[in-house]
Parts: sequence; C-alpha cells; structure tokens
Amino acid sequence: MSAERVLKAVTRIEEVSAASWNALANPGGDIADNPFICHEFLLALETSQSAVAETGWHPFHLLLEHTEKSGGIPELVGCVPMYLKSHSRGEYVFDGGWADALQRAGGRYYPKLQASVPFTPATGRRLLARPGPDQTQIHEELLEGTIGAARQLKASSVHFTFLPKSQWELLGGQQFLQRIDQQFHWHNANYSNFDGFLADLTSKHRKNLKRERRDARANNIQIEWVTGRDLREHHWDAFYGFYTDTGSRKWGSPYLTREFFSHVSASMPERILLIMCKRAGQYVAGALNFIGSDTLFGRNWGCVEDHPFLHFEACYYQAIDFAIDRKLARVEAGAQGGHKLARGYLPEATYSAHWIADPRFRSAVDRYLQEERQHVQRDIEWIEEGHTPFKQGVDLAQIRGGRINTTAKQCAASNEAGVK
Repeated sequence: MSAERVLKAVTRIEEVSAASWNALANPGGDIADNPFICHEFLLALETSQSAVAETGWHPFHLLLEHTEKSGGIPELVGCVPMYLKSHSRGEYVFDGGWADALQRAGGRYYPKLQASVPFTPATGRRLLARPGPDQTQIHEELLEGTIGAARQLKASSVHFTFLPKSQWELLGGQQFLQRIDQQFHWHNANYSNFDGFLADLTSKHRKNLKRERRDARANNIQIEWVTGRDLREHHWDAFYGFYTDTGSRKWGSPYLTREFFSHVSASMPERILLIMCKRAGQYVAGALNFIGSDTLFGRNWGCVEDHPFLHFEACYYQAIDFAIDRKLARVEAGAQGGHKLARGYLPEATYSAHWIADPRFRSAVDRYLQEERQHVQRDIEWIEEGHTPFKQGVDLAQIRGGRINTTAKQCAASNEAGVK
C-alpha cells in the first residue's frame, strides 16, 4: 500500500483536532512542555478575536498530512503555527525599519507570513513534527511549504521568531537569514528559598533587592498566587483592567480581548499563575504568568495604582519565589528589559530566521544582520565578563545548569543567610 504526504493550510485552528496538533506540539502528552504552542492556547487567541484577520493576524496554519493513496483518514505528521500579517505589531522581533526601507525603494513589505505565537515573546518550536527517523525530512518539507505559501500569497517574506537554537541552525541552512537578540532569564540553581538566591549576589545588589521588596509592600500591599481552579471571573475582570490601562499607555490599544482570558482560563487553568496585589481589600495590580514543565513564563503586567517597586515585586521577585517553590528551572520574564539584570536575571540569546523574496532586499538585510549579530554577541559577553549582580567566583555556567560552584567562603556566606 503506497502513501503520500500532502501540504495544506487552514485558516482556523479549530479545523485541526486538538489531539493531533498537541501530539506534535508536545509529544510527551503534557501541554506543560510549552503551553504557548498547544492547541488550547492558539484556539483561545482565535475564538476570542485576539488573533484574527480583523486584527492583522490572519491564521494560516500549515499542515503536512500523511495520506494512504487507497483511502483512509489522513495522519497529521507536521504543522507550523503561522499567520498572514498586514503589520508588524505584537511580534517583539522588530522589522519596522525593514518595511520602511523596502517601501521607500518602491517595494511592498506587507503582507508577510509570520511563524510564531501572537503577542508571545517566548522561545518554542515552530516546526512541529512527528517524532521519528523522518523528522528532519518533515522539517524540510514544512519549510518548503512556508516558502511556497509565501510565493502563492505574494508575501514579501517569511519570519520564524523565537526559535530554539537547533531549529534556528536548521533554517540557516535553508535559505533563511539568521537574527539574534537577547532577553533576561532567571535560573534556579537548586535554591531552597529566596535567601539562597540572595546569597549568590554581591552585598550591594543583595541590599537593593531586600529594600525593593520591603518598599513594594510598604503601603499594606498583600500578594496572592491564584492558579488552577481557584481562578475566577472576578480575577480576570480586575486583571483586564490592569492590562488595558498599561497597554493603552504603551502601545495604544490592547492586543488581547477580555474574552481571551476567560477562554484560556477554562481550557488550561493549571498552566496559569496570576500574581495579584491587593490594598485595602481591592486588587490594584497583577502579573500574568504561564507555567511550563520547567519554566515560568512572565507575560503581562498592569496596575491601577502606582506603588514604588511593586512592578519588580510582582513580575520578578514573586516569579522567583514561585519557581523555587515549584522547583522550576528558570523564569523567562518576557522581552527586553536590561533593568532585569540588576535583579538577578542573566542575558540569553534569542533566535529568529527570515526568508525574503526580493534578492536585492535580502542582500541588504543580510548585511545588516551580520553586524547586528556581532553587536548582540559582544553585548552578552560584556555583561558576563563582570557586569552581572553575582559575586565574583560564582560560576554563571553552573547557575544556568542548576548547580552552584561554591567555594568554602561562599558556603559560609550561604549559611549566614540561612541557606541549608
């Protein structure tokens, strides 16, 4: 019995069964592996009208099906979460300058194809393939399909953003230009409590963090962790007020609708952590996080009252507390933010890959990216060569690996801080 593979695109993820999609997105069967590429999260974005054609995020998910020529039900063996875009908002890998340059030269940058998770600057696989010996071939067929779709749609380009390094390297050998940026992530070196983390910092930074945590609660602020079935609509009503207030000041109009939070809360509540701040019986601020198998992903923050350092407390320090409590390996606190460095978050490279149809424009972007990669790499190296908040002698590679390379002196300092 012979078989063939067929590429097709769907404009609604609900046309794909959740079981088939999730078997490729998280082959272990647990959406906690990466909550953002699971069917439930992407469906919530679409059904809530957050990522739809009307908002400039037209779903165009690429599917690769294995079909028996004699008939039978097609088996999904590969897919790419992808969108036809009419702008560059909500991506966090900034190409607005590219669009302006092409348009000034008489070209047309939009529409473009975006292989990503809307409004979510978190690293995750974009080429989702059935595990097995033919996985590399499936990846290559999916890439050919994205370029074929771009040509058919007359799109200027295809953009894979926030890739794992392995897929970034694969795309670099397949006509895609490579781009690097950086974020700041916190790493859990098997800390038993927050004081254990503080013990690895210099005295100056340790004192600053303690002061910020103390001042954040100075106005009788109470902080709650709300997750799982404890999430209620009144939590989302309050948080949406924070989100829209902050969003309107940052980018004009919020990306996510109120309905999105209800949808995602109903479908994946165990993967959500709301850190809610209350004063005088009323919620005044909050931070939304998603819980992966080994990572806490910080996503959105907002407030309706301004309290010194409360942003740092809710978004960074409470996230560290939660990661230590749940024995999570790291906290990814979202895009950009050099201020996170002083709070114990280390620089991490992020990766994207870009296919551009126009050969002359491609050459110009390629030259720019070569210089940009060097700049980002030098910046990361400079930070790690003595410009982190960690004490001299603390091995950053060991911190990232979840183990602390301690000397006798460091052990004594840890004991003084109450770390066993």
